Amino acid sequence: MKKILSFILTISMVFVMSVSAFALDEAKYKNQSLKGTTLNVYNWGEYISDGSQGSRNINKEFEELTGIKVNYTNYDSNEDMYGKLKGGGANYDIIIPSDYMIQRLIKEDMLLKIDYKNVPNYKFVDEKYRGLFFDPKDEYTVPYTVGMVGLIYNKKMVDKAPTSWSDMWNEKYSGKILTFNNPRDAFAIAQFLLGQSVNTTDEQDWYAALEKLKEQKPLIKSYVMDEIFITMERNGAALAPYYAGDFLTMQANNPDLEFVYPKEGTNIFVDSICIPSTCQNKQAAELYINFLLEPEIALANAETIRYATPNTQVLEMDSYSLKDNEIIYPKDVEVYDNVQYFENLPPQTLALLTSLWDELKIEGVSNTKIYIGIGVFVVAVAGYATFKTVKKRKIENA
Repeated sequence: MKKILSFILTISMVFVMSVSAFALDEAKYKNQSLKGTTLNVYNWGEYISDGSQGSRNINKEFEELTGIKVNYTNYDSNEDMYGKLKGGGANYDIIIPSDYMIQRLIKEDMLLKIDYKNVPNYKFVDEKYRGLFFDPKDEYTVPYTVGMVGLIYNKKMVDKAPTSWSDMWNEKYSGKILTFNNPRDAFAIAQFLLGQSVNTTDEQDWYAALEKLKEQKPLIKSYVMDEIFITMERNGAALAPYYAGDFLTMQANNPDLEFVYPKEGTNIFVDSICIPSTCQNKQAAELYINFLLEPEIALANAETIRYATPNTQVLEMDSYSLKDNEIIYPKDVEVYDNVQYFENLPPQTLALLTSLWDELKIEGVSNTKIYIGIGVFVVAVAGYATFKTVKKRKIENA
């Protein structure tokens, strides 16, 4: 969702650069008819290998190979991206939304079908990420990254390693618990505990989840998104749910942090490359998609973004430093038994979710506390901006 991630590479970039077995065929990208044209790419912040910290600059390489100018801009959430597209304020040729948002975009005729003949590298996409609920006929999407939500804990601040989402309701950790500052992720934790579907349309389910979150609220130190990085890395909290790929960044800066997938289940998500209906350069867009699927390019992205890759060739490379990482590629098959995808909820359910979230966040909070909280948030974010850049994940109905 999700998904503003950057991490200092701890391995030699020779792993990224030396992939001779999958050398890029440059000739197929030198299409003279496209030279001098422009490709407008709209993506999550820090969601591509961009040349920082010694990584490959993928957009620059594409420009040099093709002569196509890449205009690359970022969004903070699926909803921001959707609003920009819906408002007609800009035309984009490439976007990389999340699964539930893709459902919505298809339903509203806001995506173009991809001509997969122009994307021969689609053959490298793992079969298990094809034909998913948001694009069952594989007409509109090319999977880009895969991730799951888990529970981060500081091993020096907990009595024992947690195994359940219920640990976030443990009074012994009062004031040392962080949680998501967005409704879909926050409610999902309560829903997993209650044995609900995260896509339920039953109002009583949502009210029950609200009551569970109200029980938790007195124990919460703060509701966070990007602030989680600085807080967890500086031992500011004992427990916090977040995205697995981003945990790896935090752990690199604080080795006391560990990660677990709670036994009740969790959210799994797929972000995919799409071509919006506003596209002005579809041929270049399909060439760009094929380029992102090149094994050595996909490897550079996988090393930088640190989410799981759906590219089968990358997973076969010895040079891929994360191929055996059990956080993003769990070997315990039981982890996958209870995973659920977020789906696009009906309008009336989304409206209910927004209302319940507002009730949760506002209840029992005085105006003074709100102003103080806003001030603390602004100071924290401003301070962290000078500390490092991190990758934002998706925020639905925030």
